[in-house]
Amino acid sequence: MDLVYRSAKLQDLESLVSLLSSDPLGSQREDATLPLNDAYLSAFEAINSDPNNALIVVELDGNVVGMLQMTFIPYLTHIGSWRCLIEGVRVHEAFRGQGLGERMFEFAIKKARSKGCRLVQLTSDKQRPDAIRFYEKLGFKATHEGFKLAL
Repeated sequence: MDLVYRSAKLQDLESLVSLLSSDPLGSQREDATLPLNDAYLSAFEAINSDPNNALIVVELDGNVVGMLQMTFIPYLTHIGSWRCLIEGVRVHEAFRGQGLGERMFEFAIKKARSKGCRLVQLTSDKQRPDAIRFYEKLGFKATHEGFKLAL
């Protein structure tokens, strides 16, 4: 499987929102109707213009088959190191179970190391037990309790 990893382009936005909305949780919080909500365009522009963000598209034979967002964050903790937050990980349903997710994380971890990050972190909704098992299989540990406050 020859995967291509690249930065997302504006032309990818509809495909990316479709990926984000293509599971039970995403279908409740995303809006893939066309034309896309302007908030998606604003978010894309903010991500794209921030050197500490990377919205990555994964292609196979010219088709978008996966995505993830990486945010590089400087911290005073861990001796003033950088960490990478990985979010919005999605694999097109037709390509799940074929090792694509593992390859995406190999790419992301390599990129985080190249940026000098000492830690990679992510969160997963507790309603996604398969995703949690996947992250644990990759070596991620649930060392903290996460909290969110909807505004």
